[in-house]
Amino acid sequence: MSTSAGKERLARFLAHAGVASRRHAETLIFSGRVQVNGQTVTTPATRIDPARDTVTVDGQRIQASRRHLYLMLHKPAGYVSTVSDPQGRPTVLDLLPEELRRLRLYPVGRLDLDTTGLLLLTNDGEFALHMMHPRFSPEKRYRALVRGYPSSSTLERLRQGVVIEEDDGRPYRTAPIGVRPLQRTAAGTWLELRLHEGRKRQIRRMLASVGHPVIELQRVAIGPLTLGDLAPGSWRPLTRAEIAALQAQAAPARSRSAEWRKG
Repeated sequence: MSTSAGKERLARFLAHAGVASRRHAETLIFSGRVQVNGQTVTTPATRIDPARDTVTVDGQRIQASRRHLYLMLHKPAGYVSTVSDPQGRPTVLDLLPEELRRLRLYPVGRLDLDTTGLLLLTNDGEFALHMMHPRFSPEKRYRALVRGYPSSSTLERLRQGVVIEEDDGRPYRTAPIGVRPLQRTAAGTWLELRLHEGRKRQIRRMLASVGHPVIELQRVAIGPLTLGDLAPGSWRPLTRAEIAALQAQAAPARSRSAEWRKG
C-alpha cells in the first residue's frame, strides 16, 4: 500500500465510499475489520491509492462509485446528517429510494438534528472535500427564529465574530458573518445569517452567547443554490449548470469578511 502524502487516508476513503461515517469508519479500522491488499490495517490515517490498492471490510471489497451523483435534499427535523447512526435514529439517507442508497451517497457537511433545510448529498469525494474545505466552502445562508429582540449593537457583535465554547471547553472566536433582522413576531425575531464556517452547532452557540437562543433554524441556500419550493423530505438532482455554479462560487472566506461587516 502507498504511504505517500498525495494519497487518500483510509478512513476518508471508506467514508467517501459510503461504507460508514468517518467516525464509524475509524472504529471499523481500529477493530481490525479492514484489510488493504490482504493485510489487516488498524491505523485510520494509513494512506492508500484507491486506483491501485484493494480495500475490503469483513472480506467484502470496497470501491468508490464511478457514477457521480449530486443531490439537493430538504432535510426535515429529526434526521441525522450521517450515513448511519449508532443510536438508531433515522438518517437523511432514509429519505432516498433504495436504488440511490446503493450508490453510496453521503452528506456534504451536516445539519443538526433539529435544523432543517438545504443539504447536499454526493458520492464524489473530490467535490465533497472542496465544498467542505475551510478556505473554499461557499457561503451558506440561514433563517433563524431567535428568542427576544436583538439590538443593533448585538447584531454588530455577531457580525464581528463572538467567542463560543468548544466541546472540550476551550474558547473559540468565530469568523465575521453577515446578519440582518427580517421580522419581529410574538415568539421572537427572524434573522438572516450568512457564513462560511461550519463548526458544530455554530449558529446556535453564537446566538446563545449573545442572549438570544435559537427557536427554529433553517438553511435556505448554499452558494447560488436555494431551497426554493422543495418540500421537506424531498430531493432532486442538481443540474450541470448548478454544479458548475456551485464550484465557481467556492472562494476563500476571507475575501468577503469586509463586505459582511457592513451587515
